[in-house]
Amino acid sequence: MAVEKENREHKDSVFVDLFYEDETAKKNLLSLYNALHDTDLHDENLIHKVKIADVLYKNFKNDISFEVDGKIFVFGEHQSTVNPNMPLRCLLYAGRAYEQIIDKKARYRTTLVKIPTPEFYTFYNGRKEQPLEQELALSDAFLDPVGNDSLELKVKVININADKAHVLLKKCAILREYSQFIDTVRRHEGEEDPIKQAIRECIAHGVLADYLKRKGNEVENMLIAEYSYEEDMQVKQDEAKAEGRAEGRAEGLEKGIQALILDNLEEQIAEERIIVKLQKRFHLSEGEAKKYYKKFSVLSVSEMR
Repeated sequence: MAVEKENREHKDSVFVDLFYEDETAKKNLLSLYNALHDTDLHDENLIHKVKIADVLYKNFKNDISFEVDGKIFVFGEHQSTVNPNMPLRCLLYAGRAYEQIIDKKARYRTTLVKIPTPEFYTFYNGRKEQPLEQELALSDAFLDPVGNDSLELKVKVININADKAHVLLKKCAILREYSQFIDTVRRHEGEEDPIKQAIRECIAHGVLADYLKRKGNEVENMLIAEYSYEEDMQVKQDEAKAEGRAEGRAEGLEKGIQALILDNLEEQIAEERIIVKLQKRFHLSEGEAKKYYKKFSVLSVSEMR
């Protein structure tokens, strides 16, 4: 039987609250499972939630995992970005999850130990354009893919943005209403108290109405934390890109300087004239030009030999 493991050090997203923490979570998970498999199960006791800490995220929880009748093991992520490393993260996540549900002694039996069949999903609702569905494979990351991979893991990425109208949203009312709620929040961005306005509008139109009436303040705090986390991650990504571009420019500058020095040395141009050329072409001070000349003229002479 699955063991539920709390990890309150992480901040939960609204998605995780709906499908794991809330009093309606098991009902919502069953609805999601039925939509994914075209089944019509009604017994919430078939759902056993499993929670693993410190694998997918350090500070934020956007993942859910649950067993269904001990046969199927569903691993799900809610993401605002599509990352090609999702299969690798899910591999680590699944290992930790199976450690929870499989008895240690059973691993060493001489008879085959049956385990729930794993399924991996990412529910995407970011702002960037993405396909309605796509599949990411662990084998895409293998350094030496040779076919018939001995280890494979595939993650189905489903676009749940309201405007995409994926069939899953028609089948799973709670997922559809969640998607509509996030869409409403985005429509109110730039206005005063956009989340409060979105909550009032959704309650008025019967979208997550019961949930938002009960937990409106908590939802507001969770969304603020989510958006702050996403903004922080975006800032870090932008900084990394800018740093990479700066490093690239610096590397390009040095290659250009080295090429000029090498060309002029081959033509037996005097050091003083090379220094002047460096200053003019690369807008260097005399001291900088001399420093580069000293660095690369030695390398260039050794290369010519």
